[in-house]
Amino acid sequence: MDPDLTARLKSEALRLGFDQVGIAPAVSPPSYPHYLDWLQAGHAAGMGYLERQAEARAHPDRLLEGVRSVVVASFVYGRPESEPAGPTQGKVARYARAADYHEVFWRRLESLLDWLKVEEPAVRGRAVTDTAPLLERDFARRAGLGWVGKNTMLINRRLGSFTLLGALLLDVELNYDPPHESSHCGTCTRCLDACPTDAFTGPYQLDARRCISYWTIEHKGPIPDDVAGQLDGWVFGCDICQDVCPWNRKASAGREPALDPGEEWAHPNLVEWLAEDPATFSKAIKGTALARSKRSGLLRNAASVLGASGEASAVPALAGLLDDPDPVIRSSVARALGQIGSDEAIQALESHLNDQDPLAHDAIQRALIVSGSGQADSTTPECEERPQGL
Repeated sequence: MDPDLTARLKSEALRLGFDQVGIAPAVSPPSYPHYLDWLQAGHAAGMGYLERQAEARAHPDRLLEGVRSVVVASFVYGRPESEPAGPTQGKVARYARAADYHEVFWRRLESLLDWLKVEEPAVRGRAVTDTAPLLERDFARRAGLGWVGKNTMLINRRLGSFTLLGALLLDVELNYDPPHESSHCGTCTRCLDACPTDAFTGPYQLDARRCISYWTIEHKGPIPDDVAGQLDGWVFGCDICQDVCPWNRKASAGREPALDPGEEWAHPNLVEWLAEDPATFSKAIKGTALARSKRSGLLRNAASVLGASGEASAVPALAGLLDDPDPVIRSSVARALGQIGSDEAIQALESHLNDQDPLAHDAIQRALIVSGSGQADSTTPECEERPQGL
């Protein structure tokens, strides 16, 4: 193996636009036992795929037989934004305001692998992002890219924590970077203290059952009533624990144009979301990270935020969705109308009491009770899969 190959590989990675690159040996990730404990404690909430893929995360050879090296690369993304200007605007996590980062990673990592195969034709490799069962933060730390902070995010002194991680698994041995052994969080607990839902049970311990990002992205179906009122304006993801981190104050800006945030996604008008034609809306989010939640999840989240705000101007748009084919959307807007409780909202709810779907029918009944204008019907069918609370 060419002794200068590692240096040239890193140089090529930076030329391709990555903000940082490091190389770690392909070993069992040190935090794997902690990961199993996290799963056992139920902190993965409804993300059953994490449990199903647990064994695959024990070693990167589950992803590439004979793997020897893990090349970890990062992109810096997003930029700070002002708070929403009005109660009908929502908040979207920075990483989701641009092109789908998975596609960007795959293209660049595959280009890096193609370059390497010219240098070493016999090499075998696989490009992966966070869609693959790899504990990438472990390997990023082992590759010297930063430390894992108390908010469980990888932090770099120069780049901060608003970084995305991808990896190139290779069956050749390269020169490995020294791991990042130190932590620079000190006694700071700003990330833990700022979380509005107390999702951190302690430093380095995130309980997804309390996390806004989990409920607005990963959770399928209606959001429980007690959670829906705590979204703090977020309709996709949450950046709070990163926004308050001192290491992000003067972090370097990203270099990748594809990850520059689109203004339309920074603080979307949620009333416009609700009123958008379904096909047009789905087309608009195609090719972005927002597509993970689909129209159903995004309008569910938007209704939850508008209901919590009590904004009466949102009632016509909310009421218009009481006829939507999706019962998750109907049940979510029903709850929002009940929270707003205006005469127009109550009239809309009462006119849809004959909804035949158990989920939506139950939500309309409960919304009328919340609004103070109705009482439960003893013949109301209960939803067989009512979501659990926190």
